[in-house]
Amino acid sequence: MVVSEVSAARRREVIGALRRGTVPHAGLDLFAVGLERFENALDEELSAVASKGAVFKAVRGEYGSGKTFFARWLAERAKRRGFAVSEIQVSETETPLHRLETVYRRLVERLATSSHRPSALRDVIDGWFYTLEEDVLAAGSVATDPKGMPDAAALQHEVDQLLEQRLASVARTTPAFAAALRAYRRAALSGDTGVAEGLIAWIGGQPNVSAAAKRSAGIKGDLDHFGALGFLQGLLTVLRDSGHPGLLVVLDEIETLQRVRSDVREKGLNALRQLLDEMDGGRFPGLYLMITGTPAFYDGHQGVQRLPPLAQRLATDFGEPRFDNPRAVQIRLSGFDLDKLTILGGRVRDLYAADAVPRITTTVDDAYIGDLAKAVTGELGGQAGIAPRLFLRKLVEQVLDRVDQFDDFDPRSHYSLTLSSAELSDVERNAWRQRAADADDVELDLP
Repeated sequence: MVVSEVSAARRREVIGALRRGTVPHAGLDLFAVGLERFENALDEELSAVASKGAVFKAVRGEYGSGKTFFARWLAERAKRRGFAVSEIQVSETETPLHRLETVYRRLVERLATSSHRPSALRDVIDGWFYTLEEDVLAAGSVATDPKGMPDAAALQHEVDQLLEQRLASVARTTPAFAAALRAYRRAALSGDTGVAEGLIAWIGGQPNVSAAAKRSAGIKGDLDHFGALGFLQGLLTVLRDSGHPGLLVVLDEIETLQRVRSDVREKGLNALRQLLDEMDGGRFPGLYLMITGTPAFYDGHQGVQRLPPLAQRLATDFGEPRFDNPRAVQIRLSGFDLDKLTILGGRVRDLYAADAVPRITTTVDDAYIGDLAKAVTGELGGQAGIAPRLFLRKLVEQVLDRVDQFDDFDPRSHYSLTLSSAELSDVERNAWRQRAADADDVELDLP
């Protein structure tokens, strides 16, 4: 992607996110420095998923190595292929991995497509029913009135029949999913908004749905751990029939499992193993599941190694980084060095320059960007791998914004890098403090 292909609105969105120190949700191809080596393998895997396959990928990297960025970069590539995507932050309190019903609920809450922001569930289901109607009408099996219009009752009956056929495999294990969809369609056609919204919430795994909505579908209770797998299977079917060839699900920060009680940790690891077994068994065609975690999670005794069957599934031999296999089940991110930071800064400068004063590119040239990268990295104890977020924030907020607004601002003369504890993440703060401690340990030979 080149700058000219990015709309002004998207450029503003990206620059705004960098100014706040967050990962942009769009335009990430512009910043995919060092990820080119993964492109072919990931595109092959997305193609396999689109052909009703299933893929699992484990991404490893230290804090600050760009795991979240990598996941969102892949999500953008998947969306361009028509995939639906969902990014879930694993959390002991909000999204415990061993409670798959909660994971499914978060998945639906964050479900997005190229044309719909989260949650896209209702749009997807409405689009699915429209597709079913089009398929029924194309078959020519619905009687028409003298004006050539299809009979409404006959059309609804035929759509219900086609719905049953499409969800046959799901209905065998989770009949409530198909029942809720049928009842949702009836409520939507009759204008009963309250029941329709309640059923959409129930399909999305939400608790505390009204009894009236459930009664209309002949269903009871809330979604449980085992029902969540059936609902995921049903969602994949609906997505595929709606023109979305697959679903990318990212379980981010899965290393949080290391910090929970041992029994909860083992339940979470077992839930992940169960999900992978179901994928291998062919239950989830069209699913691309990615997890991200630190090396300690994959290799340490508080992580994957506690469950040998899972550890065997994820085992990958890593040697010299330049020979890493991007097709392996587990891939590693090497993070940034000074050269990559400078290239990244140049790309952000060029993106910013599309809507800024012409002197941006000459005042903030590659040499200055390299100097700023060195300065930020130096403040973080030389750890370039954790510097991108802070480096880009300083570049946009302290340098590019000022050059754009003040005609006489020269960053070499008028800006000196300063850091405060409040603006740093925990990882950045630890590196910053360690650098200061190391500096205090230096012995000076003073007269």
